[in-house]
Amino acid sequence: MTTEKIEKTVLRSPLGILATATATHGTGRSESEANADNADIPLPRLPGFVESAFSPLAYEVSRQCLTERPGDGSRTAVALATLMGDTTTADLASRRMVSGRVHNPLLFMQATANAVLGYMSQEFGITGQTFSLSTLDDPVAELLAMADLLLEDPELDRVLVLGVELGGGERLTAAYRELADSGRPVPDLPATAGLAAAVLLGRPGSEAPVSVRSAEAFDADDTGAAGHPGSIQGLFDLAAAHRRLLRDGGSHLLVTEPRSPAFMLTAGTEARNETENHAHQ
Repeated sequence: MTTEKIEKTVLRSPLGILATATATHGTGRSESEANADNADIPLPRLPGFVESAFSPLAYEVSRQCLTERPGDGSRTAVALATLMGDTTTADLASRRMVSGRVHNPLLFMQATANAVLGYMSQEFGITGQTFSLSTLDDPVAELLAMADLLLEDPELDRVLVLGVELGGGERLTAAYRELADSGRPVPDLPATAGLAAAVLLGRPGSEAPVSVRSAEAFDADDTGAAGHPGSIQGLFDLAAAHRRLLRDGGSHLLVTEPRSPAFMLTAGTEARNETENHAHQ
């Protein structure tokens, strides 16, 4: 692993996890499965958003976090990570254009990510900064690093980070074809499927009983299988670890990809101590 990679993703200060949420649609997972937390959900209806699972899933996980832990919207920022945005809407708009059909103004795929963040911000009174990120790397590291940076701002108390991943479509298929030489796997999600996960972050303390910090140990196993580019599975793993630590306490080492920085999640008194240590730095 290169030094540049470590410097890019290591957290300077611990973060506190206030809430987590996950949602899937169209994956074939049902509530009869062992892990009902990841069962598919009916898509919520959002005015102005059509066809795609992207915006409804992004809104749903944001809603879960923000209703579980309400806070001051003027002191809340939001960051969304997605590899290529709403490719379902983009593909649909292209097919309509090629077939000579009249363009539907609701299929404005270039702004879908920002549009759903705007809608969600209006619903929950969020007036802090909003960002959309695209990365081929692990979104967990990118989003946690973004939250760490934003929370250095004394005017912010919380950062909502979320990731959205859609199933295969024309654009995704073409993109992964271009990436084939990288040796990274191609996702096997159905074309109509969608995944989303969100984490509401602050600094560790009594309001955030689970903390996350960069671990000193890194997974350097070259033989490990990396996830496909832009995979948000790491966010699902983080949410599952958070739920487990709230229930059982203790700590958990989260490694989201081979040769990537790891993160240590800790529950209880140690998480509160990290806040005190950060305050004295």
